[in-house]
Amino acid sequence: MKSNETEQIGRVSVELEPQPGARWSNRFAERAEIEGWTYSWRFDKGPCPSQMPLIHRKKPTEKPSTPPSEAVGDEDSQQKPHESPKHHKKPNGRIDKGRWSCVDSCCWFIGCVCVTWWFLLFLYNAMPASFPQYVTEAITGPLPDPPGVKLKKEGLKAKHPVVFIPGIVTGGLELWEGKQCADGLFRKRLWGGTFGEVYKRPLCWVEHMSLDNETGMDPAGIRVRAVSGLVAADYFAPGYFVWAVLIANLAHIGYEEKNMYMAAYDWRLSFQNTEVRDQTLSRMKSSIELMVSTQGGKKAVIVPHSMGVLYFLHFMKWVEAPAPMGGGGGPDWCAKYIKAVMNIGAPFLGVPKAVAGLFSAEAKDVAVARAIAPGFLDTDIFRLQTLQHLMRMTRTWDSTMSMLPKGGDTIWGGLDWSPEKSHTCCGKKQKNNKTPGEAGDNSTSKTRPVNYGRIISFGKDVAEAPPSEIKNIDFRGAVKGQSVPNNTCRDVYTEYHDMGIGGIKAIAEYKVYTADAVIDLLNFVAPKMMARGANHFSYGIADDLDDPKYQHHRHWSNPLETKLPNAPEMEIFSLYGVGIPTERSYIYKLNQSPDSCIPFHIMTSAHEEDEDSCLKAGVYNVDGDETVPVLSAGYMCAKAWRGKTRFNPSGIKTYIREYNHSPPANLLEGRGTQSGAHVDIMGNFALIEDIMRIATGGNGSDIGQDQVHSGIFEWSERIDLKL
Repeated sequence: MKSNETEQIGRVSVELEPQPGARWSNRFAERAEIEGWTYSWRFDKGPCPSQMPLIHRKKPTEKPSTPPSEAVGDEDSQQKPHESPKHHKKPNGRIDKGRWSCVDSCCWFIGCVCVTWWFLLFLYNAMPASFPQYVTEAITGPLPDPPGVKLKKEGLKAKHPVVFIPGIVTGGLELWEGKQCADGLFRKRLWGGTFGEVYKRPLCWVEHMSLDNETGMDPAGIRVRAVSGLVAADYFAPGYFVWAVLIANLAHIGYEEKNMYMAAYDWRLSFQNTEVRDQTLSRMKSSIELMVSTQGGKKAVIVPHSMGVLYFLHFMKWVEAPAPMGGGGGPDWCAKYIKAVMNIGAPFLGVPKAVAGLFSAEAKDVAVARAIAPGFLDTDIFRLQTLQHLMRMTRTWDSTMSMLPKGGDTIWGGLDWSPEKSHTCCGKKQKNNKTPGEAGDNSTSKTRPVNYGRIISFGKDVAEAPPSEIKNIDFRGAVKGQSVPNNTCRDVYTEYHDMGIGGIKAIAEYKVYTADAVIDLLNFVAPKMMARGANHFSYGIADDLDDPKYQHHRHWSNPLETKLPNAPEMEIFSLYGVGIPTERSYIYKLNQSPDSCIPFHIMTSAHEEDEDSCLKAGVYNVDGDETVPVLSAGYMCAKAWRGKTRFNPSGIKTYIREYNHSPPANLLEGRGTQSGAHVDIMGNFALIEDIMRIATGGNGSDIGQDQVHSGIFEWSERIDLKL
């Protein structure tokens, strides 16, 4: 090899004299020191070039450099073509290994993880089946027998058919027809399971989970349907049970699919549209009739959860109503086929959480996440606009409107009062099994009373101000149409685009919204959504239940506008958790960010550190199961349906069973066996035992009638409703 020095800036030309047809066998580096500078160049495998450009030049160090002639001519310091590029020969003849690369480290780490995983898996499969339980009991103490095992020891066996009715979002949905972006997903779960498609193709997933904004039915070219069978809602996601624990315990005493039925339905649709599109109500009617017939005429026990409670209220009116609007079962159908209805976490009168979800696509958890990472959910992260897409999607689901507060200010309170006015968010609750006449609020608030009737307040000062100081400016007359000054939101359309700046400011200037005003507010900010909802749901109180207008299906899921069936032997239970702070009212602010497409946010800075305060992160909390306030879950069974009333003309017996929340003591207990949380209560052993005793032939007296820990009876007495 020869080298010629040429006068080129930043470049050294090297002349080579290759043999004809010669090729380098390996890719290697050459280096030399010339006039104190270290130069390096690299030859790639291939035909030998006549010149190679300089690829590295190193500034000389303070130490004296080796003369160029020695560096270039020292054959021992040069790497031979046949040597590996990762090894360099030292002057003493030893070969030094190359530097440990990042790829090597990653491969080593993955290998260690895999080996460790397989080793632990081998140990797990090799050990006795009882060993995990032995370890758990050694740490937590002896575990109680599951209810199924306990009742089996008592000799109880399957008797009455059991029907499960899942709530909103807990039932699986699968794809039957979709757009091109959903190729390969036929009969794959879009909702429930692993949610893998959310991560792979989020915008395609949003498109297929949305309904038509005009009709509330399937968009053109898309068919998403409910998964059928017990697997539809046994687990929401792998490892996250919903109905699985109850099903497993019932199986211990002889239940199986012939006497258990999961009434799965597309929970996005309005209740009547599940019948129009899928005949879900008809299939439920037929399944109940078949099970009662095959079980020797033993009536069914119905177990609805969450929104499934409202769905079954609708069913009881539908099944008795004449065709074509109803199922044509006649006025005695419920008396003939239903033994008991055991409602779990029942939002009979709606939930304030639904207001926040439809108004600003957030609730307490989302608001706190926004406060922790300001701007993350508001900006165009990965071009997904998360909350905007969430709002657009959920506003096409008619079912969300079924859970808006019902009964207006009469039930939920006004500017200066609410049924839970004396509630305090601190202090341990004492067990209270008193009758309605003896019951009282178990705690006395030491802090300033909360105006829970103000479901939405713009500003903390407004939430606490006396009614005389609040001056409302009516938003209904605000002019719409002025464009929102944010063009980045146009690809994620929400009805806020049609409001204009004037309409948005008018909403904030109205300052306070009670339950009556909230419905007007949503009619103003989302008129298309509420127009669809008006065809299927109603939120008032009936003056005359015999008025023919209440025979329309839009009233059937509102217990304040319908009568219970004529079934005096039937029993109705309300089973729900207490002892968990639950969203009741909100403090809002105008969003000043120019990047946000949603102009209103919960004011998370409105917070009080006092442990007795119910205000946390812009949300006033009250007693409940974290989703449904006690007032909504308990009022109907505590007062409106208690005894013979105009809402319960046949005097169906009603019971309240409250379960005080007790979180798991450690991770080994999972989600706990004494939880009162809205979904986790499905694994509460006491609740499961109550359901099983009724299903095996017991009644309300056999399980202790009322079990109350909250102030529901006193709060109910404060509601002035004609009964």
